[in-house]
Amino acid sequence: MQQVATEPGGEELSLAERAYRAIRDQLVMLEIRPGAPINEDQLAQSLGVGRTPVREALKRLQYERLITTYPRRGTFATDVNITDLAHISEVRQELEPLAAAQAARRGTAIDRATLTDLLRDLESVDSGRHDAAELMRLDLRVHRATYAATHNPYLEDTLVRHDNLATRIWCLFIDRLPGMAGHVEEHRPLIEAIVAGDSDTAARLARSHVEGFEQAIRDAI
Repeated sequence: MQQVATEPGGEELSLAERAYRAIRDQLVMLEIRPGAPINEDQLAQSLGVGRTPVREALKRLQYERLITTYPRRGTFATDVNITDLAHISEVRQELEPLAAAQAARRGTAIDRATLTDLLRDLESVDSGRHDAAELMRLDLRVHRATYAATHNPYLEDTLVRHDNLATRIWCLFIDRLPGMAGHVEEHRPLIEAIVAGDSDTAARLARSHVEGFEQAIRDAI
């Protein structure tokens, strides 16, 4: 019988899912650097799982454009290509407002409680207590909670993948982005609109947030 891990909310995670999430976030946060070789044995050992869950995770990550495999060369973390920014932003500018609006309409009491907890975390952003990596992880948590609140698994999956790719670009230029705390703090009125069920405001703020992200990156180049 396959072992499982359990999240705080009681959700059971297979070893393959646990490996996938751990490796994915290492790639997204550039803890595994762009272009770095992917070693199955080392990943399995570091995660405390067998090679099979790691292989299953890597198959998903290749589909999500986070790793790439070359015949006779091996598997590598994908490069972060700034030319992809326009393509990623084009998708997010359409789908992020939709997700925010749907989260405002469909969010359950549990979703709203989760977002309210994140709102409290965001209140400490301007205190300077968070380093850049912590801010990025908080940004990811806010986006993923918003996508989950849409209760549309296809929309959620698409936006998680594109937000992951956008975050890799953000991490690449993080040293040139002094206003990062302000960018993350922009989520406060967005979350407030979602929790209040104000779909129009949520959609407008989400679009503005994506546009601001793209402009900040272009200004840093």
